[in-house]
Amino acid sequence: MFSITSSTTVGIEAVPVTVETDVSNGMNQFTIVGLPDASIKESRDRIRAAIKNTGFPFPRGRITVNLAPADLRKQGPLYDLPIALSILATRGEIPLHTLENTVVLGELALDGSIRPVRGVLTTARMAQRIQKKIMFVPKENEQEAAVINDLAVYGVSSLRTLIDHLLHRITITKTMYVRREQKTEEQMCFSFIKGQDFAKRGLEIAAAGGHNILLSGPPGTGKTLLARSFPSILPPLTEEESMEVTSIASVAGELASSDGLIETRPFRSPHHSSSAVSLVGGGTWPTPGEISLAHRGVLFLDELPEFPRHVLEHLRGPLEDGVVTISRAQATVKFPARFLLIAAMNPCPCGYASDPKRRCVCTSFQRQNYEKRVSGPLLDRFDLRIEVANLSKEILLSEVHSETSVSIRERIVRARKKQADRFFDSACRLNAEISPARIEQVCAMTPSAKALLSLAIDSQSLSPRATSRIRKVARTIADLAESESIEEHHLAEALQFRGQRLQQD
Repeated sequence: MFSITSSTTVGIEAVPVTVETDVSNGMNQFTIVGLPDASIKESRDRIRAAIKNTGFPFPRGRITVNLAPADLRKQGPLYDLPIALSILATRGEIPLHTLENTVVLGELALDGSIRPVRGVLTTARMAQRIQKKIMFVPKENEQEAAVINDLAVYGVSSLRTLIDHLLHRITITKTMYVRREQKTEEQMCFSFIKGQDFAKRGLEIAAAGGHNILLSGPPGTGKTLLARSFPSILPPLTEEESMEVTSIASVAGELASSDGLIETRPFRSPHHSSSAVSLVGGGTWPTPGEISLAHRGVLFLDELPEFPRHVLEHLRGPLEDGVVTISRAQATVKFPARFLLIAAMNPCPCGYASDPKRRCVCTSFQRQNYEKRVSGPLLDRFDLRIEVANLSKEILLSEVHSETSVSIRERIVRARKKQADRFFDSACRLNAEISPARIEQVCAMTPSAKALLSLAIDSQSLSPRATSRIRKVARTIADLAESESIEEHHLAEALQFRGQRLQQD
């Protein structure tokens, strides 16, 4: 009997799987046990053909492959390569010691070539955690695995090549991580967007503190342009965040073969026809959805009321917890989902209810139905609500450029640095994530700011959640102003972005 280490993925975490193979006398039979799914059972024919086409006879007799632990469900074709190697090692074709302290994964084609698989980065992190020293991966996945330090990664293109390497007939060069220029969509600088200073200020606050933002206004006022320009003011991912984002993309199969670590914050914009599964994740074998692919980045929902209401309701939990939990009969998995939500909507079905120059043609019944498409509890989770109005012809024809994205980003980076220093001893990273237990400590207000908030609670019947979110936004505004405490004007601005404009006597 011979065993070799591979892995399976639960959520975005890899778990070690030991591939045990025994070849004994008896009738020709090839059995795979250990809760394999249909794709693994089908791999028997691929493995048999790959071994024969590589130039080795397929062993006769009873072949039993066990994927341990047996109580953990396994899926996918990544076990093809470790199973083939363990069969050949059991028959003495490969020295047993050559696969010690090694992790192997890869899909086999019928001709013995090795195809890419998902979740290589998570497996590489697992290999480092369990102190394995060598990892053999498909050639297309080598950069993904090579980002992990203290792990010798070898990208292999075929079963024949790997066997020759193990037999010292050839030498496969150890893969070195090569940082490549990230391919990103061209981003519009804020300086080229005419007017909309109030909306730009709201986006700056949202970026600094990780606050959700709702843009509302007539068609053509620039809501989508503002949202798509938003990534230009976001700071780059930290190394830890980059590892999280890349792991999710790898598990979801959205990582290009030449990519290593993703260094730019994700921006996801699903269509309003998206299903609940595509948005939050799921499936028979749960995979990440759009909200997880937007982790540490932005989820932009254009035409918010056009999304089915039951789909939008799935966002409520992840917006609070930063994680989505998917339960299936086989297992319960959790995917990270700490994203910044930007939504855009028209004020009514025709879009012109708030336009002073165009007449709205919607009936009151149509407007009521339109507003009901987005529930109150979901609207309550938007920290900033901005009315994006049409611009005057003077502003449209002006050649004066406003502040650049670079200068805005510099303020945001400084504000986030203050938050990082503040939350160094907790899981919280941004003001939007402040827990109820710490809000009194972190969001300390001056007496005049407290009086203004008290007035807002009485006059606007603010819920506890709304009150908490207003204080968090005010904390971010104070951070941008490099103020230690929340002053009255910081809170007044936060209330203004919430839609409450108050003047204290």
